[in-house]
Amino acid sequence: MSFKITIIGAGSVGFTKKLCSDILKVPEFEEIEIALTDINAQNLEMISQIIRRIVQVNGLKTRITATTDRRLALTGARYVMNVVRIGGLEAFADDIRIPLKYGVDQCVGDTICAGGLMYAQRGISALLEFCKDIREVAEPGALLLNYANPMAMMTWAAIEHGGVSTVGLCHGVQNGHRQIARALDVPMDETDIICSGINHQTWYLDIRHKGQKVPFDRLLTAFERHPVFAKQEKVRIDVLKRFGYYSTESNGHLSEYLPWYRKRPEEIQNWISMDDWIHGETGGYLRYTTENRNWFETDFPTFLEEAGQPLSGYARTDEHASHILEALETGRVYRGHFNVKNDGVITNLPADCIIESPGFVDRFGINMVAGVTLPDACAATCNVSVSVQRMGMKAAITGDVDLLKQAVLHDPLVGAICTPEEVWQMVDELLVAQAKWLPQYAHAIPAAVERLKSPKVTTRDWQGAARLSVRSIEELRSAGQKKAAEGHGLGTKVMG
Repeated sequence: MSFKITIIGAGSVGFTKKLCSDILKVPEFEEIEIALTDINAQNLEMISQIIRRIVQVNGLKTRITATTDRRLALTGARYVMNVVRIGGLEAFADDIRIPLKYGVDQCVGDTICAGGLMYAQRGISALLEFCKDIREVAEPGALLLNYANPMAMMTWAAIEHGGVSTVGLCHGVQNGHRQIARALDVPMDETDIICSGINHQTWYLDIRHKGQKVPFDRLLTAFERHPVFAKQEKVRIDVLKRFGYYSTESNGHLSEYLPWYRKRPEEIQNWISMDDWIHGETGGYLRYTTENRNWFETDFPTFLEEAGQPLSGYARTDEHASHILEALETGRVYRGHFNVKNDGVITNLPADCIIESPGFVDRFGINMVAGVTLPDACAATCNVSVSVQRMGMKAAITGDVDLLKQAVLHDPLVGAICTPEEVWQMVDELLVAQAKWLPQYAHAIPAAVERLKSPKVTTRDWQGAARLSVRSIEELRSAGQKKAAEGHGLGTKVMG
């Protein structure tokens, strides 16, 4: 087979290496072209060296190209993968730092909440430019596989306003599936799941072990008695207990999507674990990605050397991308959970929203399983987030400052903490701090600057209820943590 795949934001080194390695494990894909593009020439050069070394060592005919010219990289592409983080770690730091001044304590801040909504404003503006290029220079009918967060808002914008066939991809369902099998102490390949909802608020509606349904009591007992998960997943276990269904997302992620667990600083410590960033640490993912970037830039020769290992020893991951491409090109059927426009797939969520639900892929495309009805509590939680996502997406498209502020005001966690006046001022601060990545708001920045000269609410210099410092390379070495760039590279691709 001969076709072209383009990866936008390929400077997300660890994640790009994973995606490419998975693709190179498909025998029929040996003679394709993989085009890498990024605005960071240094990162692009590093990842291109790594991928070319993998191809060379394994004697493959795959063509690897790299350029900072996005249109050139997209020319003739059949498939496009988007893994960008617009604004990088600089903007990400603002997404965490500024809301903290108003009492909003986020672990990740990439989906909704104040940080996720600002992330959407930056990302959607750039995504529409990507879509324009895809329409103009890519292969007709090219498919965009979006890995960039905030997944729902980005995918929604691409489908509704980008004019490009798009599917959103995340690994939250697979990770939760793996964790459930561990909690039950059974092999993952013996467990089957049906999971449905919206990205990062997807619910395991049916879990089966060797074909037998796992009852609620067994699942709850398994998590409550597990020596590790009982400490790390307190929010998820509490939601399971009250809703009757387990959520895909990690403790830290889930805690910031809901109004109940992070609204009082003195309560936060009761619901999180500090043994790893993902379990609820304040700004945990920002710290993690910063440490990984620093580590990778120091230890690049080691990563290049590791790229010299034969692919025969590489186990293809369960990231969806390579499996979708394989199914579309070869007809080998693949079942996964995909982010697409609802259009009645989930009966009690709005038709226009982006849902994450089971589907099958073959030569006929991505075919969703229709007629799913969420339990009432799960649907209620999703519907609140959908309303926030819709407003956030529309604000990013139009540059409507009032709509953006209304989106932040209606966010579950922000609404549990802030007054309307605090929300209005917080958004002004975020707009001013991130103006260089927000061209659609250029008309509104001067007025925001003027308003901030006479603030109406008092803020505080607060580091959050559970903040840890970024560790130096020396500290990481002494701690034995040499997993830099594992999974998510330099922070340009945040967790799905």
